[in-house]
Amino acid sequence: MRNATVRYAYALATAALLSGAAATLAIHQPAGAQTAQNEPGAIEVASAPRPGAPMSFADMVAKLQPAVVNISTTQRVQVNTNPFAGTPLERMVPQQPQNGQPATRQAESLGSGFIISADGYVVTNNHVISAGARGAVVESIKVTLPDNREFTARLVGRDPSSDLAVLKIDGENLPFVRFGDSSKARVGDWVVAIGNPFGLGGSVTAGIISAVHRVTGQGGAYDRFIQTDASINRGNSGGPMFDLSGNVIGINSQILSPTGGNVGIGFAIPTEEARPIIETLMKGGAVTRGYLGVLMQDVTDDIATALDVPKGRGTLISRVEPGQAADKAGVKQGDVIVKVGDKDVTRDQTLSYLVANLKPGTKVPITVIRDGKNVSLTVTVGTRPTDEQLAASQFDPDAEGGMPGAPTVNAAASLGVQVIPLTPGIAQELRIDPRTQGVVIDRVDPASDVAAKGIQRGDVIVSINRQPVASAADVAKIVAATKGAGRKQVLLFVQRGNFGQFVPVDIPG
Repeated sequence: MRNATVRYAYALATAALLSGAAATLAIHQPAGAQTAQNEPGAIEVASAPRPGAPMSFADMVAKLQPAVVNISTTQRVQVNTNPFAGTPLERMVPQQPQNGQPATRQAESLGSGFIISADGYVVTNNHVISAGARGAVVESIKVTLPDNREFTARLVGRDPSSDLAVLKIDGENLPFVRFGDSSKARVGDWVVAIGNPFGLGGSVTAGIISAVHRVTGQGGAYDRFIQTDASINRGNSGGPMFDLSGNVIGINSQILSPTGGNVGIGFAIPTEEARPIIETLMKGGAVTRGYLGVLMQDVTDDIATALDVPKGRGTLISRVEPGQAADKAGVKQGDVIVKVGDKDVTRDQTLSYLVANLKPGTKVPITVIRDGKNVSLTVTVGTRPTDEQLAASQFDPDAEGGMPGAPTVNAAASLGVQVIPLTPGIAQELRIDPRTQGVVIDRVDPASDVAAKGIQRGDVIVSINRQPVASAADVAKIVAATKGAGRKQVLLFVQRGNFGQFVPVDIPG
């Protein structure tokens, strides 16, 4: 989602369905021979709405709205007082302290939430009550009810991975709402949202469920959302999504938008995923998730062709962390994991989702495709590190780096690259593990598919078609054998720094 990134909607609150659904559809079951679902005459427009689809949502909103709250934070942000900030002179003129201390300013953020108990437990998104800028510190959290009562909230618990947080305000006999069962939600069902978009209090919107179990590509245990076209904008984050019975079936969390505003694609965390986390946080517990200790890649059509595996199925393992659960179970780099327990790994049911939702310590059988054959393994699931720990261990492919000068030897011109053997000295210059074996790319033909796939000078080719390479001759031999077998692609494993991935590359004709 490069052009239309998934963005947080900084105030997704409860949205109410638009009133005036004056007509609904009555579907007649055709008799006799099988016909199209939308055969002329098979669908009639009824003169009145079906039961459960009111002409107006006003009565329902009146009941629900008192439990939907505005959440604001006060933050302390360090401010750059250098008048040349953002110019070439910035480094020459240091930031000026005030009274010996860096300058600070106060900032505020706005979002939504909802009360789930009469004694004041409040649910919202973690990003609503988190610092909005690097170096910022949240000093206070305020909860404002629709009747303008204000409370200072205490943070009970937060879970950044699922983007959920629980607050507590001191009150009695407060209005609250209950959770419903999101597993019963269907595409096409009406939903209502109430929130505070752009700081507007108590704004109600309505729409339908556009998709269930929507995967956005972020990975992890909770990359599975309810998608809706109900208007969700900045400030709606943390607010509830209601079904027509007034039950909370989702927590509005994100939008997909090229502009930052609503374009009819919003996402809510399903209550079937959120409720166990919220209950754990309310008890002061920590949320734990399963972990294999691998780096994963989607099996694209190109990769499926290169590996000769079924399209749309499985996850490719690009790295196995030593000593972690996958390594102990015998998983190898280049394996395609296609099943966890009795569940298939698909694009809608990803490996990261299946594993992260397993309890650490669970023993589970997995099926991998290795060299075209199914291999059965048993893995004891580990405990997933925090997001901060994982981020600290990953290599940034955008970081500056370069290839040290070295003479070019025999060219692997069949792929449009020139390579040299990887020596310990070059490995040190490239800041990679000196035990790494492979060849270093010294030149790339800009017209080649290698260049089009983003491979560049200084990258290390570790293997081709899962066969280790140590010289240009190895590269040429494997490419020639693949071409002779009638195949049009080879699968490179390319390493940059400590980050590696499989890349399918076309063989020139």
